Amino acid sequence: MFLNTLTPKFYVALTGTSSLISGLILIFEWWYFRKYGTSFIEQVSVSHLRPLLGGVDSSSPSNSNTSNGDADSNRQSVSECKVWRNPLNLFRGAEYNRYTWVTGREPLTYYDMNLSAQDHQTFFTCDSDHLRPADAIMQKAWRERNPQARISAAHEALELEDCATAYILLAEEEATTIMEAERLFKQALKAGEGCYRRSQQLQHHGTQYEAQHRRDTNVLVYIKRRLAMCSRKLGRTREAVKMMRDLCVFQLMKEFPLLSMFNIHENLLESLLELQNYADVQAVLAKYDDISLPKSATICYTAALLKARAVSDKFSPEAASRRGLSTAEMNAVEAIHRAVEFNPHVPKYLLEMKSLILPPEHILKRGDSEAIAYAFFHLQHWKRVEGALNLLHCTWEGTFRMIPYPLEKGHLFYPYPICTETADRELLPTVFHEVSVYPKKELPFFILFTAGLCSFTAMLALLTHQFPELMGVFAKAFLSTLFAPLNFIMEKVESILPSSLWHQLTRI
Repeated sequence: MFLNTLTPKFYVALTGTSSLISGLILIFEWWYFRKYGTSFIEQVSVSHLRPLLGGVDSSSPSNSNTSNGDADSNRQSVSECKVWRNPLNLFRGAEYNRYTWVTGREPLTYYDMNLSAQDHQTFFTCDSDHLRPADAIMQKAWRERNPQARISAAHEALELEDCATAYILLAEEEATTIMEAERLFKQALKAGEGCYRRSQQLQHHGTQYEAQHRRDTNVLVYIKRRLAMCSRKLGRTREAVKMMRDLCVFQLMKEFPLLSMFNIHENLLESLLELQNYADVQAVLAKYDDISLPKSATICYTAALLKARAVSDKFSPEAASRRGLSTAEMNAVEAIHRAVEFNPHVPKYLLEMKSLILPPEHILKRGDSEAIAYAFFHLQHWKRVEGALNLLHCTWEGTFRMIPYPLEKGHLFYPYPICTETADRELLPTVFHEVSVYPKKELPFFILFTAGLCSFTAMLALLTHQFPELMGVFAKAFLSTLFAPLNFIMEKVESILPSSLWHQLTRI
């Protein structure tokens, strides 16, 4: 009788009110998610309802003092999309060109090679090059776009005199093996040391001599660094470590700003990890993982690897969920979260969820290019530490639940640059590599649910208003179907219970 007395206006009012309420909930949920990065209903259920029902919050508070201090110190005016020289860049002739010969693919983009040409002109040329014929030829050679023209110019310069920069160009681009490149770099070292000693004596005689000495210093550091890398690639790791330590001391003694662009400490960290000399790795990190120095994926992820090494061999996600995380495990997880926030693209390469390519000659910090460069050389070190990749796999995605939303707020570091993807597309060969982008936060379930509920009830209200009689029939049929199991149960109860008792219950 109740259903038969309902008019179409009641259904219109009912569905319209439901649509309005669900729409208001949707708007509030969306506003709360945009501001705080989480669902209000979800947060209330986890924070208030779950403890009442006897649940335990598995999330543990992070070290807020450290986080706030690190965040304040890192929110500086940083050039968002500054491109850096890759400290571990490969040799063009012995590595990049061999890849091209085998696969037919170009591993370097034009933009990347153009940046390298600009670097070479900055490192290896100065205003006084016209005074020495060989240097004048090399000044033009570094500007050449054609590789064969550059190589021919280097040979021409060597016919005039022993020119260190000419040997560098041949070692980088003409040598087809690392051993051949090392031989040419040793010749470059002999010529470069002679130029350095001569310019060192004359550096105070004027600005022209000072610029020449600065150039000779850059050339000498570059040669020694590449010789150390040759030793590392040829398996003489201890020799490479010694050379890199000497270079780090030399870099600290000199005050030329260009020397800091080489980031020799990152080469040193990789070589020490190969030797499994973790105590020395920690000592290097203590010197360079400082809030006043620029961060890198190598520094952040190496620090995470060292902390994970202390607990990863016995780590079990099931045991951790039952008893909670120990202090050492918490430190390791926080270090992983810190590293992932700095560069969120690295874990997919370390966990081999995405295929690696040859690293570019330049990288963008916090970008996909830096992630490739790091994983290309450091994946073996993570595999060597038992359980480290398992710990990374279990914890890295939790980072994105900690980062405030919108992402412009940042957390432990300055906000993630929005222009990173565009710059990475210029640095990486997009023909055969899909550039990794910053993971987006997924919409919470309750926002999707309220959106669907609002749309559904609004559609019902519109249909009821347009076709009241037809929708009334559908509504009655739906409600009758919905209450059919209840009516069936009531009939069975009536048949079982005595009529007098049932009469008394209905009166009550």
